Amino acid sequence: MFNILKRILPLMLLLATSLSGYAQQYVLKGTVRGADNKPVESAAVQIDGQPIFASEQGLFRRDKIEKSTVQVRVEQIGYDPYSREVTLHPGENTLDIRLVQRQKNIEQVEVTGLTKVQEINRQAFTVSAIDATKLHNTTLSLSDALDRVSGVRVRETGGLGSSMNLSLNGFSGNHVRFFIDGIPMDNMGSTFQINNMPVNLAERIEVYKGVVPIWLGSDALGGAINIVTGNKARNYVDVSYSYGSFNTHRTVINAATTTKKGLTFQLSAYQNYSDNNYKVHLEAHNNRPEGYSKPAEVERFHDTYHNETVIASLGVVDKPYADRLLLGINLGKSYKEIQTGARMESVFGAWHRRGNLVMPSLKYSKNDLIKGLDVVLNANLNLGSERNIDTVNRRYDWFGDTGARLPETSGERGAQSMYKYRNNEALVTANFNYSIGEKQTITVNNVFNNFDRKGEDPLNPLNNEYELAKTTRKNVLGLGYQYQVSDLWSISVFGKYIVQNNLNGDDASSSAKKLGWGTAGTYFVSDALQLKGSYELTNRMATPYEMFGDVENQSANPGLRPETSNNFNVGINYNFSAGQGHEFDLTAGAIYRYAKDFIYQRLEANQGRYVADNRDGVRTFGGDIELRYHYGRWLSAGTSWTYQYLQNMQEFDEGFTNVSPVYKDQMPNIPYFFGNSDVQVRFDDFSGKGNALSVGYNLQYVHEFYLYWPSQGLIDKKNIPGQLSHDINALFSVADGRYNIGLEARNITNQRLYDNFSMERPGRAFYLNLRYYLNKK
Repeated sequence: MFNILKRILPLMLLLATSLSGYAQQYVLKGTVRGADNKPVESAAVQIDGQPIFASEQGLFRRDKIEKSTVQVRVEQIGYDPYSREVTLHPGENTLDIRLVQRQKNIEQVEVTGLTKVQEINRQAFTVSAIDATKLHNTTLSLSDALDRVSGVRVRETGGLGSSMNLSLNGFSGNHVRFFIDGIPMDNMGSTFQINNMPVNLAERIEVYKGVVPIWLGSDALGGAINIVTGNKARNYVDVSYSYGSFNTHRTVINAATTTKKGLTFQLSAYQNYSDNNYKVHLEAHNNRPEGYSKPAEVERFHDTYHNETVIASLGVVDKPYADRLLLGINLGKSYKEIQTGARMESVFGAWHRRGNLVMPSLKYSKNDLIKGLDVVLNANLNLGSERNIDTVNRRYDWFGDTGARLPETSGERGAQSMYKYRNNEALVTANFNYSIGEKQTITVNNVFNNFDRKGEDPLNPLNNEYELAKTTRKNVLGLGYQYQVSDLWSISVFGKYIVQNNLNGDDASSSAKKLGWGTAGTYFVSDALQLKGSYELTNRMATPYEMFGDVENQSANPGLRPETSNNFNVGINYNFSAGQGHEFDLTAGAIYRYAKDFIYQRLEANQGRYVADNRDGVRTFGGDIELRYHYGRWLSAGTSWTYQYLQNMQEFDEGFTNVSPVYKDQMPNIPYFFGNSDVQVRFDDFSGKGNALSVGYNLQYVHEFYLYWPSQGLIDKKNIPGQLSHDINALFSVADGRYNIGLEARNITNQRLYDNFSMERPGRAFYLNLRYYLNKK
C-alpha cells in the first residue's frame, strides 16, 4: 500500500514538471466602500471575469493572478457599476474602491458570480453548505447549526457537554466523519467536540450526504461534515460572551494579526460552563426507608460541565515556498459530572470525568508548487489524557439522597476507580491535486492514524485489563479523477484502499483490508436547474472507542467486523423567481443504501450501558427536501423535511436456526421523520445608519419513533412521543457589525424533548449574547 503511494507521487511530480514551469503570480485585495466611507456588503467583484463576493466588511481578495494587468468590475444594488484597469506588481496589491450611489435605486442587478457556499452546493456530490457567518451573533454551537440542515438530526443525552450522536440520512455515530478544514477530527478528544465548539469558529459548514469526495480522506460510511474556518481577515478581533439559563456561560475569542512580510499569528479560544440543573420527569426511586418509585419532576443535581480550549498558530503566508506554513498547539481541559447511565433510571451523585488536550500540529499548503499541482500536508499528535473518577461507595437517588453504604471497595458504578489513560493519537494527512489543463484533475490523498491507549488505575493495581495494550493503526489511500466535460456537466471516479491493524492485549490481534470505489456526476439542464447522482461501494473500520470502550457508558467489543455499504444518491437543485425580488431555492435528494456487518449501538442486558455490535444487513431508503424563499435582504424563510427508513435484514440471529422475530423490522431508537422551519426579518439602518435589527423564529419537529424493536417492545413503552419545539431570537448590530447584542429563547413552550434512549433534554431556556468585532485593514 505504502509502495503504491511511493510510486504514484513521483510519477505525478515528473509529469507535472515536464508540462510546466514556475509562473509569476500576483495577489489583489481591497475594500469596497460607499461615498460615506462605509463598507458595501456582498458586492460582486470580477477580476478579469473571475467572480468573487466582498465580505460583510466589504473585503475581497484574489490569489494566484497570472497577468500583470487585469480588468476590475464591481456591481451592487443601488450603486453605479465600477470598472477600471489595474496594473499589478509582484506580491500583494491593494485597491480601495468607492462606489457611487445611484440617484434612483434599481430593484435587481445581474450578478454572474457565485458565493463559496453556492459553489460548494453545485458539486456533483450530494452536499449542503451553511454560511456560518450569519449565525455569529447567536449562542449556537456547531451541532446546533447542523441540526437545522435537511437530512441531519443531532441527538444529545442532556444539556451542554453531554454525549452527542449525529444522524445523517439514516447513518449515525461513527458512520459520519467530522473534519475541520479537511483534517479528520477523530483524534481530538472530549474537549474538542462539535457540541461544545461555538459556531463563531466556522466560516461555513459543508455537509456531504452519502458519497464523500476523495480529498476528505477517511473511511466514512454514510457522509461527512467539514467545518471550514476560512482565512477570515488578516488582522481582526472577534470577542463574544453569553449568559443564560441553568447558569450557562460561554466565551469566544478569535483574533489574528499578519505583517506585511507575511508573518502571521492566529488565535481561537473558547470556554463553556453550565450547571445543567434543569428539571426532568420520570418514575423516580426513593432511597428512604419507605423506598418507592413514583412519577416525579426532579432537578438534575450532578451534571456540571466546563471546558476551556485554546487553538494557537504561528507561521508565514504568501511565500514563494508556501501559501501557508503554520506551527500550532491546541490546549484544552474539561470537567464533566456524570448524572446518569445510558438510561435515566441509573442515577449518580459523585462520579465524574476529567480530560485534557495537548496537541501540537503542522499545517502546510501550496497551490501551484509546480504549475497545476496543489499540495496540502497536515500532522498532529494528541498527547492529552482522560480520567474516570468513581470513588464514593454510596448509591444516590434522584432526590440527592444516599442509601446504606456500599462495601468499601465499591463505587457508584462498580468497583472504585481512578482510571487514567492516554490514547496517544497521531494523524498525518497528505493531499495532492494535479490539474491537467482546465478540464481534468487527478487527486491522491493519504491519511494515517495511530491509536495507542495506555492506562492505569491506582485503586485497581491488580486488574491487568487496564494495562493491556490497546492499539490501532489505520491507513486510507485514495485516488480520484475528475473530468469537466463542459460547463454543463462533469464526472468523477475514485477508489479507496483501507488497511487497519488492531492489538488488544499481548495476543489478541486482528487486521483487515478493504477496497472501495465510487463515481459522481452532475448535469446542468439550465442555469437554474441542476441534476446530480453518485454511487459508492464504501467500507468503514471499527473505531478504537467502539472496540475498546470509553470507560463511561460504552462497553468494549474488540471482535467488531468492518462494515461495507452500497450507497446510491440522486439530487436536484432548482432556483427560480416569482415576480421581482421574490427568489426561491429548491433542493431535494433521495438515497438507497444496503450495509453489511452494520455497526450499531445497542443496550446491554442490564440497560445501564451500551455496546457496539454488528448486524448482517441493514437496508436504508429515504429522502429530504428543502425550500427557501428570499425577498431581497428583508425577508428569508425556509423549511426542510427528512424521511428515512432503516430496515433490519439479518434473517437469523447468532446461535438460532429459526428466522429472527425482528427480521425486516424497522431499526429501533432511530428517528425516521423530522424537519424544521425558520423565518427571519431584517431591518437595515434601524434607528441609525449602519445598524441592523433581525428577528427570527425556528421550529423543529420529530415524529414519534420506536424505542425498542417494533415486534418486541412493551405496549406502554413502545414509542418515544413526537416532539415539537419553538425558538425565537432578536439580534441587533451597531456600527456596521462592530457591536452586537442577541437575545434568544429556546423551547419557548417548555416541551419535553427526548433523544438517545429516552434521555430528557433541557426545557425552556433564555440566553443573552454580546459580541464585539473589529477588522483592521
